[in-house]
Amino acid sequence: MPSLTTDAPRLSVPPVRATASEHEGTARAFWRVLTRFDSSKVSPYLAMRNSLGVLLPLAAGIALNMPRGGVVVASGALNVAYSDGNDPYAQRAKRMLSSSILGALAVLLGSLSGSHNAAAVIIATLWAFAAGMFVAAGATAADLGVVSLVTLLIYAAQPLTSHQTLISSALALGGGILQTALSVALWPVRRYEPERRALASFFLALARSAQQPLSATSAPPATIHSTQAQEALSGLDRETSIEAVRYRALLSQAERVRLSLVMLSRLRIRMQRESLRHSSVQVLGDYLKDAAQALEAIGESLISGIPAEACKAMLADCEALTLRLRQETDSLPPSFLAAVAKDARFQMDALNGQLRATFDLAANATPTGQAAFVKQQAQQPWSLRLGGVVATLRANLNLPSSVFRHAIRLATLVAFGNGLERAFYWHRSYWLPMTIALVLKPEFTTTFSRGLLRIGGTIVGLFLATALFRFLPESLALHIILIFVFTLLLRWVGPANYGIFAVAISALVVLLIAITGVSPSEVIWARGVNTVAGGALALLAYRIWPTWERTLVSERVAEMLDAYREYFHCLVESSVRNETRSAGELDRVRLGARMARTNLEASVDRMGAEPGTTAAQINQVNALLASSHRFVHAMMALEAGWLHTAAVPARTAFRTFAADVEKTLDLLAAALRGTRVQLKEFPDLREDHHVLLQSGDQKIERYALVNVEADRIVNSLNTLREQVMEHLHPKTAA
Repeated sequence: MPSLTTDAPRLSVPPVRATASEHEGTARAFWRVLTRFDSSKVSPYLAMRNSLGVLLPLAAGIALNMPRGGVVVASGALNVAYSDGNDPYAQRAKRMLSSSILGALAVLLGSLSGSHNAAAVIIATLWAFAAGMFVAAGATAADLGVVSLVTLLIYAAQPLTSHQTLISSALALGGGILQTALSVALWPVRRYEPERRALASFFLALARSAQQPLSATSAPPATIHSTQAQEALSGLDRETSIEAVRYRALLSQAERVRLSLVMLSRLRIRMQRESLRHSSVQVLGDYLKDAAQALEAIGESLISGIPAEACKAMLADCEALTLRLRQETDSLPPSFLAAVAKDARFQMDALNGQLRATFDLAANATPTGQAAFVKQQAQQPWSLRLGGVVATLRANLNLPSSVFRHAIRLATLVAFGNGLERAFYWHRSYWLPMTIALVLKPEFTTTFSRGLLRIGGTIVGLFLATALFRFLPESLALHIILIFVFTLLLRWVGPANYGIFAVAISALVVLLIAITGVSPSEVIWARGVNTVAGGALALLAYRIWPTWERTLVSERVAEMLDAYREYFHCLVESSVRNETRSAGELDRVRLGARMARTNLEASVDRMGAEPGTTAAQINQVNALLASSHRFVHAMMALEAGWLHTAAVPARTAFRTFAADVEKTLDLLAAALRGTRVQLKEFPDLREDHHVLLQSGDQKIERYALVNVEADRIVNSLNTLREQVMEHLHPKTAA
């Protein structure tokens, strides 16, 4: 079996364990969370178009002597602005239109149910539960759920006639559509452009290093480019979108390729010293040239945005040279040259897998590839889509799911706050359940930090609004300008710090309500009291049931690997026996795997918000997630492919391969739970894959499918093995 450095890379992050002196005190770390300003979330162009989307309908409403209508349209545009982004236009427009429709529905149901206390509480509770479940579908979906819930609570507090309800719902929908139109019409942006260029530079540097002789007195090749790529992708640490995961996986593969190239360059030098004229030296030299060309093609692809189709032929040449080296060295008598050649063959096998994985990831990372990937995913059954919202929500509808528990907690508190508001009505008391909805989050630290910042920011914002109304002249034009300024502040720097967001939104709400003729002093006092009460309730509820996630992450990863092993076992048994397993059985294990993955993703999000958690810890777990995504993609591709290919006898080599995959997953889970696992206990999956390629007729469709996906499985599990080992033993992994 090859050594660890032969077949898997080390994580390019610092060790996660630190001495006691390196840990911050809890209070100081929490203060850093409160005052943190995330400059990567500052987007002036996005803020400008969102502010225009609020300003235009407001100005039109005032010009037409319909200020209330203008405020409804402007609030609809403001709510949909939270769904805006810099991702591809089609995805952005679809998300924003969905947000517009959901917002209009919230206005409709809220207004109709407002005069019926029981109906209003039940609808708000069910909506709060759904909003809590949306956490499983990602940050954008979670924000959409909360914003629509807040809209529902606001309109339920001011019941309207049926005619007024329909008009308000249509106006809110119109505001959302206007905001969507501005988003797709202005300031076109290619998201992830800096990250893609940094990765391209890294791969081009690797291509150059593959053809240069290795110097023992110089830094490892592409060191500077590796550091630059790490820095460029550091802003994606907390993103869970498929695109962000794909870029992190590309970086991980680049680091693996870098180590493999270093090892092959060293082995080539040793082979030259031993026997300069031996044919294996020339084969290895030709292989490095082809690998360099493939890496160059991948780098150029990331720059141009066009998949590198020519790379397929280069990868085929690398495979042919690897087979040639195997054939030429198998007959060598035992010697130093034979041992070095055998090690080189292992490295070439590993690098071939890394190059195939990199080509696949890079192709999907280009705009053309992203569109093809979305189209391919849309053709799959909803249950076989990795990011399928329906399947993800279904998988989390049970108590072991952290998302489900958050949904229950949110629904319970919103019901309590809403009931309290309606039982003891006081002025604008709907701000109490609204604050609960805004403050309560799945993670302990974010809930407390948002609660404190919400209360403090609201008080500052209300004082600011009071000062503006007291000292500035009463002018409608000035009033509209202030609304534009606070909207701009809200969408520009608000995402970087929640305290700034709370200040801006508090002042903005007072200004918007004042447009309709309501006294500012009346709004200011009511908002202050209800915000403090709602925030205190949310903080108290979470203080009763806190969870520190960083103590649970290893177990969450182990649970995910166990679920993946069960899914893989069920899938393999179905294929080996040439039988169709019951749809219910496959559905059960697939849902279990999906729930385990979303539990881990939610756990990582909560862990990142806790005081004392380092960027290195987050990077390590995100790297594990990226590698595991590639593995589960392969499993889903196998399941989907087996549904549409003719059954054939299972190969003996496949049985061996499948058993070793399960053994690898079992060993990784055991290691994460504290069992001491030696590297020599892991099976050689790359050799298993080579044997698999030599068995069966490659022209048979199912065999060809298995061969391709087995390669992805080997690549992902070999990466996972190294990442888990370094996560557990940072000082000894080498």
